Amino acid sequence: MIQFRLLPLYAALALATACSQPGVKASQPVATETQGRQPAGAGEAAADPAADADAKAAAALPGQPLTPDILFKFLVAEVAGQRGAIGIAQSTYLDLARQTRDPRIARRAAEIAAFARDSTAALEATRLWAAADQDSPRAQQMLAALLLNEGKLDEAEPVLRALLKEEPANGFLHLSALMGKMRDSVAALELVERLAADYPALPEARFAVAQAAASAGRFEAAIAALRQADKLRPGWEPAALLQVQILGKTSLADAIAFMRTFLATHPDAREVRLAYARALVNANQFSEARAEFTRLTADFPRNPEVSFAAGLLSLQMGEAAAAHDLLTRTLEYSPRDPDTVHYYLGQAAEQMKQPEAAARHYADVGAGNYLVPARARQAVLLTRAGKLDEARALLAATRGENDAQNVRLIQAQAELLRDSKEHAAVYDVLSEGLKRYPDAADLLYDRAMAAEKLDRLDVLEADLRRVIVLRPNDAQAYNALGYTLADRTSRLAEAVVLLDKALALAPEDPFILDSVGWAQYRSGNLARAQEYLERAYRVRPDPEIAAHLGEVLWARGQRDEAGKLWQTSLQTHPQNEVLLETLRRLKP
Repeated sequence: MIQFRLLPLYAALALATACSQPGVKASQPVATETQGRQPAGAGEAAADPAADADAKAAAALPGQPLTPDILFKFLVAEVAGQRGAIGIAQSTYLDLARQTRDPRIARRAAEIAAFARDSTAALEATRLWAAADQDSPRAQQMLAALLLNEGKLDEAEPVLRALLKEEPANGFLHLSALMGKMRDSVAALELVERLAADYPALPEARFAVAQAAASAGRFEAAIAALRQADKLRPGWEPAALLQVQILGKTSLADAIAFMRTFLATHPDAREVRLAYARALVNANQFSEARAEFTRLTADFPRNPEVSFAAGLLSLQMGEAAAAHDLLTRTLEYSPRDPDTVHYYLGQAAEQMKQPEAAARHYADVGAGNYLVPARARQAVLLTRAGKLDEARALLAATRGENDAQNVRLIQAQAELLRDSKEHAAVYDVLSEGLKRYPDAADLLYDRAMAAEKLDRLDVLEADLRRVIVLRPNDAQAYNALGYTLADRTSRLAEAVVLLDKALALAPEDPFILDSVGWAQYRSGNLARAQEYLERAYRVRPDPEIAAHLGEVLWARGQRDEAGKLWQTSLQTHPQNEVLLETLRRLKP
């Protein structure tokens, strides 16, 4: 339920009283007749420009006695709003606005109608407000916005012209916000073009045309308008950034090329350079991006976002020491998310072979998206130091911020045990986790893999079929079940059906291609098996794929080719169990 902002009773009474008398602001206590008189000789107060302006504004307010009917309606509207009856509050205030023609009441009626999303009532109230207070920019802006939303362009146009006449540059810059909800973007563009025609030398007017053209999908017209703006004000960054945004809709390369040219002419355009650096990251041009972010650390001193980005890029490029310095500096600049910075400092420390420093940074991650990855890395470091029990205790004692994090913590415990070849313990940890989260698909998948190591194929099949129910488009679940049936059972036809489904979901996945090839081999289709396995190996020269492909080549009499393939794979993966088992079986 949305809470209505109720005026306190005394404030509602003050507003009612003030609006019934000209010369008194709604936020001021009501003056008595004696208090309202100025003593003779009060020339200083009379000469006060602010007081004089207030007096003129007050004189324009309608005189309206505070009748019991008006007071009653005020109280009805406010109490109704507090109790959630926004419709009653809105209609009552609108009735008061019609009755009193007071701009303060009309403004509140308009705001409540807008809050209630009653565009018809909001428009009527705003018309009353704007008519009663023709010098109020806020009233005129709200009236223009409502008219535009309703598609009443003919009525909105003179209001907009009047607003632009007061402050044309600022008005054109905010014009897109007023027109943002218009349904007819082409009509909006035509209106902006008519308004801008009166200001041919104003770059903000060209900018507004470009915004409207871009919203209408007329990108060439938008670019043309921005080029005119650049001629009127060379190097104007808002126009350049809008051009980047438009170019980026169709070609990131074109946006990057434009920014590179712009910066060559205007090297001090910091916002464009920042956009350029981010675009380079999106284009995977990390070296160039790092150079730009490094330069920006001088342009934006003590800016944590810039130094953080430069640090991440240095880390990605393997320059751990530079990353450590930049990320340490980021912490000094009070970043919004210090936990993330600590996590990546831990990564940098690991790359620098400083496990104790890495562990300290990971321990400093206390919340957020990197809580679980940080604890997992702490646990890995403890395990490498021979402290597996301490690592498990750390993960068990950690409490995630949500179920997803808690599931990931259970997986992290299982991963530690899996690396230590303690398959029974892996199975037990995951089974305990599934008691808490019985429909956690990730835990079910991981337990299925642990069950396979223990020859519990019944559990594997049940868990993977449950994963398929929970995630019907999970290609890896179909793949794992299909491969197991092909490799460990005689249910080959069923395996092929499952693997065909997996391949349809992920047609270029090398592990699924490997499984399909292996199922074909087990079915006696050696030529098709070789075709799939060669495709898989080209995508990813994995040792298990090499073992399977070599076995098919061996079966087809191509034993020299098989031997060369195995030896090549052994050079980079000398401890792979599947590869070694295949060699023991076929080349005793």
